[in-house]
Amino acid sequence: MGVRSLTQGEAEERGALLAVQRYDIEVDLGELPDGPRVRTTSTISFTCAEPGATSFVDAAATVLRATLNGRELGPAAEGRLALPDLAASNVLVVECEQENTRDGAGVHRAVDPADGEVYLWMSFEPDQARWVWACFDQPDLKAPHAFTVTAPPGWTVTSNTGDAVVEGNRWVFPATPPLSPYNTVVNAGPFHQLRRTVDGFDLGLYCRRSLKAVLERDADKLFTTTAQGLRFFGEQFGMPFPQRRYDQVFVPEFGGAMENFGCVTWSDSLLPRAEPTPAEDALVVRVLLHEMAHMWFGNIVTMRWWDDLWLNEAFAEFACKWAASRATEYTDAWARHTVAEKLDAYLVDQGPVSHPIHQPIADVAQAASIFDAITYPKGASVLRQLQAYVGEDAFRAGMTAYFARFAWGTTTLQDLIDALATASGRDLDAWRAGWLATAGTDRFTLESDGDQLVLVGRGPAGPPRPQVLAIGAYADQDHSLVRTERALVEVSAARTPVDLPAADFYLVNDEDLTFATVRPAAPHEAARLPTPDARAVAVASVWDALTTGEATAAETAEALVAVLRAETAPTVIEPCLRLAGDVAELWTPEADRPAVAALVADVCAELARQPAHRRSAVRALARVTTDPAALAELAGDDIDLRWRTLLRASELGADTAAAVDELLTRDPDPDATFQAMTVRAAAPDEAAKAAAWQALSTGEVSAGQFAPVSAAFWRPGQEELLAPYADRYLDLLPGLSKGGMIFASYYARGLFPKFAVDEAWLARAREAAERGDLVPVVATTVLGQSDLVGRMLRARSATR
Repeated sequence: MGVRSLTQGEAEERGALLAVQRYDIEVDLGELPDGPRVRTTSTISFTCAEPGATSFVDAAATVLRATLNGRELGPAAEGRLALPDLAASNVLVVECEQENTRDGAGVHRAVDPADGEVYLWMSFEPDQARWVWACFDQPDLKAPHAFTVTAPPGWTVTSNTGDAVVEGNRWVFPATPPLSPYNTVVNAGPFHQLRRTVDGFDLGLYCRRSLKAVLERDADKLFTTTAQGLRFFGEQFGMPFPQRRYDQVFVPEFGGAMENFGCVTWSDSLLPRAEPTPAEDALVVRVLLHEMAHMWFGNIVTMRWWDDLWLNEAFAEFACKWAASRATEYTDAWARHTVAEKLDAYLVDQGPVSHPIHQPIADVAQAASIFDAITYPKGASVLRQLQAYVGEDAFRAGMTAYFARFAWGTTTLQDLIDALATASGRDLDAWRAGWLATAGTDRFTLESDGDQLVLVGRGPAGPPRPQVLAIGAYADQDHSLVRTERALVEVSAARTPVDLPAADFYLVNDEDLTFATVRPAAPHEAARLPTPDARAVAVASVWDALTTGEATAAETAEALVAVLRAETAPTVIEPCLRLAGDVAELWTPEADRPAVAALVADVCAELARQPAHRRSAVRALARVTTDPAALAELAGDDIDLRWRTLLRASELGADTAAAVDELLTRDPDPDATFQAMTVRAAAPDEAAKAAAWQALSTGEVSAGQFAPVSAAFWRPGQEELLAPYADRYLDLLPGLSKGGMIFASYYARGLFPKFAVDEAWLARAREAAERGDLVPVVATTVLGQSDLVGRMLRARSATR
């Protein structure tokens, strides 16, 4: 019998009945590193508002023994342990063990291929703590957690409060402030550790020993950004981070990062093994500040139920760009957002898996399906619009009042809206209904009505949402566009007069203050605009026109190449290079592909001659060049670029076996075997494809390496070899839920065919997603990918 997903109704009933006073959790890692088993004892002190009532505790691990107020309890069923005849005050003790620490949920045991050392991490969002110890696994039942961990000799243990008393192999951590179970963590292993005190905070960085040199290379940047973020958020939210210690732990085989209070866990794939490019540094800053923002949005104040997930994720995604642009050297963070994550949001919001930012969530399984481009980048953009709508001073004042009132408690959407409405003096009911309760994307055009400019907008089902946006008037000066005036326009109807002088070009949504598409797209003006933000807005319009079939791949590539020749922001150049490569590889008709690829290759070669852009440009060139020898010359002896060169040579049919073996002996990266796997996966060879598919589909490829290996597998021009794997993907779908939400989404997205499929196959994929036997996160991913690839197929069949 399977493990049941908690419903909202069950959570509300249990939340009204119980109040958790404290968790005391003992974690025994003594059987590691030789074995897989983790043992836990969870002692939960809680009260019951109705003595004599019955409830349940979540316990999806194997329950060895359980007592309630000294009475033995029966066996668990469906991941739950019944709690009959509750007293007013209760003590529950549950002993559990979890043996599946390889591909199960909640806890993971990883072996470093470089030295055989074992590392263990835990990650619990949205409800995976129950797979490790018994708990009331819902966000509104917050309580202090006190961890005692027994670890193998020589290991270091990290947890939320950090300052453990170590007695031999026993680590005793102080109790946390009141936290939801999903915000807690235990990590352990023979970590390399760095510490620094900044502004009174004790900052820690951890990684596996084999990555010591990489962490030490980047430590100054990580410590600096951490201090900048803590300072910025403490000031903006009127509440300093309430704990002296703040740790960040980089672990193997993890996906993304997780905002555990005071102890953030990262995938160590986010530590670039080669010298980082500006965009890679910017990504690390974004992730660091996103997870840090969760200390306030998620940990200190927590959503009551998962229908308000956006209160966590959208705010963290907004706040990380806000902080980066204001408190760090990455002042172009919003421009990068516009040409990267926001494009994904525009696409999803105009497709079959769009949903309101705030929507009913029946159970936690459904919640796992909305960690997506609507909740994250659209949500971040909508919050930027809200900040513009109420004004930044009022926004800051509202946030300060919100945290002062609700610290260590739980909230709903209305609590936040009320705080911002009070601070701004604005009625936000219409704004809330339009932006948070309605799916879809607004669209604007600028028209002339005699001498009067008129902004014409439409929403998903009628007039546009209430919003404030900027329109820039630009004059043509020496073949460039110069902004001569800016109008800030408040929209409340389908037609809004705009007071701007005559100009050679008008940019609607200048500064990108709202979430809306603009027509007509301006491919010829994009490169002539004067700032990264303005160019990014124009690029976003061109890209949106490509995905909706209003622009061809060749037109889009020409616009991107022109922008790349004009762009000055290094952190924007790299995502534009990725878009150009995507156009050539994924969107261009086969007959036009050589010409488009050559166009992109030319600009990559130009940028590669500039030291600041060399690495990112050579990487992009490796996607499109037909001259591996020239690529190898540009790569030189750089190990990272040599792998890219071998990948392209393999894709074009060269025998790279000897070169791969030689490079493996030279590469100090402990995960270099995945680089070799990527090269082999790209080869147009039946045996190579079979081996790569086996590795990808059976869990041999970790979450952090999954995207590059799967991208190398699905290559254009290899349709005959790839054709059998389309149906094999459909066969895999029912089993993709193991390992939890993150792994399920990685597998469902990365393995989805980009080539060797047609509209009929996409219809079958949609049928598979809708038949009801897939977990929601997998079903939603399949529907979204079906829409994306369908758009690609239509673009590939378009004529210029």
